[in-house]
Amino acid sequence: MNSIALIFIALLLLRLAMQLGLDLLNLKSVNAAAGSVPAAFAGRIEPETYARSVDYTRARLRLSMAETLYDALILAVLLLSGLLAWIWYAFSGVFGAGLWGQSATLFATGILIGLPSLPFDWYSQFRLEERFGFNRSTLALWLTDKIKGLVIGLIIGLPLVAFLLWLVGLSEYWWLWAFVAVFVFQLVMVVVYPTLIMPLFNKFTELEEGDLKTRLFDLSERTGFRARTILVMDGSKRSGHSNAFFTGFGKFRRIVLFDTLMEQLKPRQLEAVLAHEIGHYKLGHIPRMIAMSAFTLLLSFALIGYLAGQPAFVEAFGFDWQAGQLAPVLLLFMLMGGLLTFWLSPLSNVLSRKHEYEADHFAREALGGDPEPLVEALHTLSEKNLSNLTPHPLYSGFYYSHPTLIEREAALRNKDN
Repeated sequence: MNSIALIFIALLLLRLAMQLGLDLLNLKSVNAAAGSVPAAFAGRIEPETYARSVDYTRARLRLSMAETLYDALILAVLLLSGLLAWIWYAFSGVFGAGLWGQSATLFATGILIGLPSLPFDWYSQFRLEERFGFNRSTLALWLTDKIKGLVIGLIIGLPLVAFLLWLVGLSEYWWLWAFVAVFVFQLVMVVVYPTLIMPLFNKFTELEEGDLKTRLFDLSERTGFRARTILVMDGSKRSGHSNAFFTGFGKFRRIVLFDTLMEQLKPRQLEAVLAHEIGHYKLGHIPRMIAMSAFTLLLSFALIGYLAGQPAFVEAFGFDWQAGQLAPVLLLFMLMGGLLTFWLSPLSNVLSRKHEYEADHFAREALGGDPEPLVEALHTLSEKNLSNLTPHPLYSGFYYSHPTLIEREAALRNKDN
């Protein structure tokens, strides 16, 4: 076993230890507060609902730990046994060694090695989520979603990968051009995905006429957002969880409310949620996140460019090195990149939480300085979604892109903030 394989094992074990350690800390924190409703939520949540949220959090953490161990084992077997390279060359013999053949081999290999994760996906949807009343999907819909996603991935991804492979022969700085190509592609997808792809999975309808629409459009005018439309998505077709989100930019921007969200919140609370989403746009959070994504993407392609010139890297996992052959390097990077990016996720989450505080502040001021509508909305959503109300600080600090409910409420009520 060479030094590269040993480095892979070390990184895999370090991530595994961190993931399991954080899950165990969080489980311990949940269990410690399981006896009664915490003081911060007394009178706001029924004891029965709180008990269900504890049970739901426990179930998800246990599933997460099992899946973490399973995924680590699958990854170790694929890379250390030579199985991944064997699969690659088997498909390569079918599709050929040309640009399109390599692209097809890459996708076929990715699809095959992704199959072991399906049982966990199925169990999460049709056992765990079903047990707590969240699942609204059917097996037929679940399978249809998988097939649609696969077909769309092939239609969009195959030409993109073939183009990246073609760039390798143009210049030693091909990775820089590849970064530009993928970044432009991502910007295009910001527009294309919500307008053309998401409607293939969900139905979007304009918010119906009435007091709520008038109230929300008045808010958008008042905050200078000037929304063309507010869309309602049939999220209830798959899940009882609720959400709202903002997509696109410029004239392509959209605000989308889940139908479940509209069922759960009062008009004033929905107004607060919309004000929060508008805040992300008005405060420039979207360009900042795009810039951060671009920087990460550039570093990734620089690393891929370096690894593409290191024969020992692909040979360590059973591949034969060929100058200019990028596809095996891309495959290995897709599988192993998470061993590095895992440790960077807390940094991006720090910025994300900062943005959430700022959007909350914007929403409070947009509603005349009154924090109550958004506070009430956050409490209702936490209750309806059975959110973990007592996460361990290390766990939430590492994983959460949003502040905890207690943190957000405290910041909203702080008039100096």
